[in-house]
Amino acid sequence: MSHDTVVTAAMLAIGDELLSGRTKDKNISHLAELLTLSGIDLKEVRIVADDEEAIVEALNALRARYDYVFTSGGIGPTHDDITADAIAKAFGLPCEYDETAMTLLAEMYRRREMEFTEARQRMARMPRGAAHIANPVSTAPGFIIGNVYVMAGVPQVFQAMIDNVLPMLRTGTPVLSLAIACPYGEGDIGTPLAAIQKAHPDTSIGSYPRYIDQKFSTEIVVRGRAQAAIDAAGAEMHAMIGAIRRKKEVVENPSAEA
Repeated sequence: MSHDTVVTAAMLAIGDELLSGRTKDKNISHLAELLTLSGIDLKEVRIVADDEEAIVEALNALRARYDYVFTSGGIGPTHDDITADAIAKAFGLPCEYDETAMTLLAEMYRRREMEFTEARQRMARMPRGAAHIANPVSTAPGFIIGNVYVMAGVPQVFQAMIDNVLPMLRTGTPVLSLAIACPYGEGDIGTPLAAIQKAHPDTSIGSYPRYIDQKFSTEIVVRGRAQAAIDAAGAEMHAMIGAIRRKKEVVENPSAEA
């Protein structure tokens, strides 16, 4: 019986600029790497426009399906930063000016001798009852409501926020991996590889083709939460590669069989 603990997550990246290609997202890969190291399985990523209904629909679907949802983008001071409003709507809560956030921002702008304008005050808005995610870069906090963690889209700020979030999270059994270099293409290994995967259901086997110097090869990666299961599947991979090699040697040099 397996006693592995599985914790799941999804990410919702918000912004017209992501869908237009104007901005190249860096937050997805950063989050995926940190969650993997923490033993949390990132199962799904969605990218939606700055559209309230689209955000609400996606968020409600993801938060019902996974243990955690992380969002990025849309909590700034401009008219198209509507994430706080959309998330409040998804939870059926009012979106309000948070008193503590207002104080933090007012003091920050006072120190910088800048006016705390109505636009800047928008960064203090969040669903009623939300908890803060500290922002050591630019002060304006992210927030937590239910199992949803709402963070900025600017990569430097997002990364600082996620560093503050990770210690709060329940983690699972980390996923281990084994990479095997295979000198043959997927056409050669497809059938035996499928048989190995079927024989080792406690692992996940991925094949990643390469084309270098006009030759196909494949990197095979075995993932799982038990080292023994990974090692067993890996041993069969090496045996498969050896069998393919011997078969090709016979085809290329029939006299070797005699």
